[in-house]
Amino acid sequence: MKKVKITVLRKTLIEDLVKEYGAEGLTKCPMLQEGQVFYADYAKPEGFCDEAWKAIYQYVFALAHGAGNQLFYYGDWIRKPGVAICSCNDGLRPVIFKLEATDEEAEIDYTPVKD
Repeated sequence: MKKVKITVLRKTLIEDLVKEYGAEGLTKCPMLQEGQVFYADYAKPEGFCDEAWKAIYQYVFALAHGAGNQLFYYGDWIRKPGVAICSCNDGLRPVIFKLEATDEEAEIDYTPVKD
């Protein structure tokens, strides 16, 4: 299994929806910063948003397990092999991520847990 590089590309705020539905003072995501980089394999990286992880983990899993050599969805989505552009589920202030397959091996501890 390989590590996957996760880069925060953009934090957005959908102003017309925020105006109609958002809580007073709602701003762009306060948890992540543009340009921030995380590495993951099967587990959510430390400091990464739980909700964002739920939205992107299936792509991280696929890239970590070898999808890095092919295009997603028959080549009609992303033109670069081993790359996915995804966003979190926040409909008012989504964060856009770039996921990239790497050649770096994941660090997995296969030590059995003792009772």
